[in-house]
Amino acid sequence: MAYTEQQVIETLPGVRPVLEQIAHKWSILILTFLCEEPKRFNALKRRMDGITQKALTETLRRLERNGLVERTVTVTSPIAVEYSITPLGRTLQDPFLALYDWAVDHQSDLSAAQARFDGRS
Repeated sequence: MAYTEQQVIETLPGVRPVLEQIAHKWSILILTFLCEEPKRFNALKRRMDGITQKALTETLRRLERNGLVERTVTVTSPIAVEYSITPLGRTLQDPFLALYDWAVDHQSDLSAAQARFDGRS
């Protein structure tokens, strides 16, 4: 759906916080990984190269608060915590895959643009 500039201006106050939550540095990757299957914290941490434990914890809490991720504690020995995507979170799967496909298709274009920009110095 195409929006007019006026519609964007009118909806921005409500939409901006939502987009900030979804487009946060690690959110897209975490949600994409959880679309495959539920995962435990350490499995997510291993999959997310470069994320700190603190950043992963904060991002998972933010996603849980927004209803995109569900945290399940299994009372076993030791206690297990698993994260899964909610039905609301799953509605982001197609847009995320489209964004991922775009990044794959245009990564060389972006690299070339960066090289041109860096070469201007």
